[in-house]
Amino acid sequence: MKRTLAAISFTALLSSALFGQTPAPKLTFDIADVHATLRTNNPNLFMTGGVLRSGRYDLRKATMLDLIRTAWNVDPAIVIGGPNWLETDRFDIVAKAPPATSPDNIRLMLQALLVDRFKLVLHNDIKPMPAFALTVGKTKPKLKEADGPSTGCQAQPQNLPQGTVAPVVVVCRGITMEEFARTLRGFGGDYLTNPTIDSTGLSGAWDFELKWNFRAQLPQAGADAITLFDALEKQLGLKLELQKAPAPVIVVDSVNETPSANSPEVAQALPPPPPAEFEVADLKLSMPDAQPFGRVLPGGRLELQGFTLKMLVAFAFEVDANTEDILIGMPKSADSTRYSLVAKAPSAAGGTTSAPQIDIDDLRLMLRAFLADRFKLATHNEDRPVSAYTLLSAKPKLTKADPANRTGCKEAPAAPKDPRDTNPARSRLITCQNMTMTQFAEQLQRLAPGYIHVPVLDSTGIEGNWDITLSFSTAGFIQAAGRGGGGGAPSGDAPTASDPNGGLTLFDAVNKQLGLKLEMQKRPLPVVVIDHVEEKPTDN
Repeated sequence: MKRTLAAISFTALLSSALFGQTPAPKLTFDIADVHATLRTNNPNLFMTGGVLRSGRYDLRKATMLDLIRTAWNVDPAIVIGGPNWLETDRFDIVAKAPPATSPDNIRLMLQALLVDRFKLVLHNDIKPMPAFALTVGKTKPKLKEADGPSTGCQAQPQNLPQGTVAPVVVVCRGITMEEFARTLRGFGGDYLTNPTIDSTGLSGAWDFELKWNFRAQLPQAGADAITLFDALEKQLGLKLELQKAPAPVIVVDSVNETPSANSPEVAQALPPPPPAEFEVADLKLSMPDAQPFGRVLPGGRLELQGFTLKMLVAFAFEVDANTEDILIGMPKSADSTRYSLVAKAPSAAGGTTSAPQIDIDDLRLMLRAFLADRFKLATHNEDRPVSAYTLLSAKPKLTKADPANRTGCKEAPAAPKDPRDTNPARSRLITCQNMTMTQFAEQLQRLAPGYIHVPVLDSTGIEGNWDITLSFSTAGFIQAAGRGGGGGAPSGDAPTASDPNGGLTLFDAVNKQLGLKLEMQKRPLPVVVIDHVEEKPTDN
């Protein structure tokens, strides 16, 4: 019965997004620029954009898997098949559409673009797929019927002393169980590596609050630690059960790696980017021990609290604040005084209640302009020798890849005998399929940002494709253990598997489990040089 419910719920979840249900009107962008993302020495390996602003639609650094999941509004886990480059090659798209175009019609335009420019061919199928089913527990659900309009689920900032393990607190108002199941994976992705579906049978809308710890926080949280699974059962009377049932999937039959050529007039025909300045911004001092927290609310409202000037600059320029070599010339005070910033983006940039999202790259540009105005920040970019990790061969212990698998890296799916549960100190379990060593090195910054703050260079000399499994502790756990090796430092005397707490750094894991090593070396990389900055901002 549960398997049947899961299959029905999964189908309902995806039916509105899957193609081929009811013929949709063919909508196309007025004109579009499509090209491969330029390779840089400091890539941010995540897609950005996806917001229509004043008739201009941008997607940046998007893999073909990103483009398919965006265009068809589906979980990427149900997109199967396709060539090896589906999750590695990246593309930029800039397109023109009427400013009032709805998000649904933008997705139809993107679908048409992928078919036209990449010759993308897909089809529907039914395959056995793992999914977390949200069900009612043994007791009556602890939910309150909604008494107001829906505001969805929002993460709440926690005003706790610095060094305290802050739990995740999510407040939901006027949300259905189907919506909650869809939303939950976004908040609990470190637990939920498979799609989440509603099998509660509960109708109507509900108000409730949910509090839990990230998986990586469990060792530090001690007696107060609570997993997402336990929080759902104890606080809401709901359960998550991993099931496998026939479910709709999207199969990639064929797609071109190189898009067709752009029109010669594309550069002149595209709308310019929106204004890169906040409409209004208020900056105040935070408590000295305030925990850093940030969010973007519907209407283009940016809220940051507990941010130092160094953090603000790092966010604005998309670099890691923990890497001294990348931000050059910051005063010492930039890492101590903490601020709270509330700012509003102009409507032309998506700052309206009808546009729930705003382009993160627009926000970065607005923050740069704000810092230049209030702190008189002046910068320039240049290449300088930077301490960065190089991946080297020691005594390789690698598994030859199954060529049938699509190339990609991800957090390992939950399993009945999950090593992350038996040893919470090693909360990261990464699996990579059909990867070259160069591709694996490029993924490390995204997979382990607490350790790796700039791109890793492959110098192993190992050829071929490999399947890789890597189990390690987060840098935060290593730092809290007080044994070194966290925050991107070489492993040194970091905890190993034989230590009482069971911690293992990324560096030791790469060495012990793969027979490789990460070694710090100097090489030229782009840096942000601070030419001038005032230690105190001008008044609001």
